[in-house]
This record gives sequence, C-alpha cells and structure tokens, in this order.
Amino acid sequence: MERELEAKGIKIHYEETGDPTGVPVVIMHGWGCDHTTVGSIAAILETGMRVINIDLPGHGKSQEPEEVWGVEEYTRCIEEIISKLQLNSPILIGHSFGGRVSILLSSRNPIKKVVLVDAAGVKPRHSLKWYWKVYGFKAIKKLYLLIYGKENGMKKIEEMRNRKGSADYRNASPMMKRILSKCVNEDLKHVMPQIQASTLLIWGENDTATPVSDAKTMERLIPDAGLVSFPGCGHYSFLDNPIGFKAVLKEFLKNELKGQNNQRN
Repeated sequence: MERELEAKGIKIHYEETGDPTGVPVVIMHGWGCDHTTVGSIAAILETGMRVINIDLPGHGKSQEPEEVWGVEEYTRCIEEIISKLQLNSPILIGHSFGGRVSILLSSRNPIKKVVLVDAAGVKPRHSLKWYWKVYGFKAIKKLYLLIYGKENGMKKIEEMRNRKGSADYRNASPMMKRILSKCVNEDLKHVMPQIQASTLLIWGENDTATPVSDAKTMERLIPDAGLVSFPGCGHYSFLDNPIGFKAVLKEFLKNELKGQNNQRN
C-alpha cells in the first residue's frame, strides 16, 4: 500500500507491504531511482516481514529538500520516519546511495541487521588523470567568470557540467545536482567501525560505480560483516543475479522471516 508522511518538513512517499506484525525492514534505493527499482527486494520479504520501501527525498514521489542536504540530513530524515512509524530496531537494506544512509544510520542507532548492496560510502582513490580533470575544470571556471561575468559565466559552467558530468548529474534538477555534488564526496569509513549490527555485503564483481574493493574495505572496517560477491554482475547485482541474491538474502534473514522457512525458494 502506498503511503505518505512528513519528515524534516517535506512529504515522503513510501510503500508498506508484508506482515504488519513482522520484523520491520526499511529499504532504500540508489541515486536517480525510486522504490520501484528495489521492488524485487521488497517482494522477497513481504511474506514474513513488515516492509517499508521509501522514495528518498528528491526521488520518486517524495519532495526535494529545499536546502542542500548531505548524507547527515538524509539520515536524520530516515531516523524521523523510523520514529514516526514506530519501527523498533529495524533491518536496513540500502542499495548504492541508500547504502550511504544505511551506514551512517546504523552507526548510531539500534539496528537489528544491515544489508548493503553495491553500496556507496567509500571515497574513491583517484588517478592523476582525474586530478588533472578536476583542477582543469576549476581553472576554466575561473576563466569563464572573468571573461563572461558571474551570470553568463555560471550558465556556461553549468552547460559544461551537463556535457561532461555523469548521467545522474545530467538528469537531476538544479537542487538535486547540488545535493549530489555534496553527497558523492562524503567518506563514511570513519563511522563503519561503530556499526554493531550484523552486516551482509552483496556485490557485483563487475561493479564500476562502487567497485568490489569498496566492499572489501567495508568488510574490514565493520566489526561483524561478511561479503558475498557475484561474478559477471554489475552495480545492480540484485537484478543481474536475482536467484542468487534471493538465496543469500533469505539465508541471512532466516531468523527474522516468518512463514517462509518451509517454503521453497
């Protein structure tokens, strides 16, 4: 059932399915997606759990933040949702950007278990070519402002960003572009050792957005973490290998699921 509530002053859309008396699980999608993207994950758990599948702010049917949010603000928003829905020690499942929020949230809240799927949260090590690109852009930005003035210069800078930026950046609204630029540079390695919940890492070995080396870093830093990686799968490992993903997820959550233990996968 589709529902709506207010958190941090904005309207949040979410879908609630499953057993209302079951263990609660909060599912968070990646950047540029919505709750339907991770609908197949929700479907695995609906028989025995209370599933809350959220459109993160600025995605799907949820409103955009009116200010430039970082991971901290997104996390506070989800914390407020958990409180309003009275979800006691929920399980968190986060894909990509949703993994960022799951990491920070589970580092400071009583969480039952965490599942990170091709999750973001480790700031990448960049090549020399990348630094040349970044500092070259900064030089061009200063030159444009000097030649064209502030207003026209900023227009040309934005045009260049749209040409050279990622698909996520090009497809975002002006506010969400600013939010993406802030969030993508946040490194969460320092909070990972504070996660007390048992954590499952599920990854595609061919993931280029959040490489499997990130998963190995998380496995090393999170006290009770284990990694399962799927050969031949990319950033959407749960879609690339749905059968393997379902088996691994159900095994990890077998004590929390009700009514599924005697059912075939």
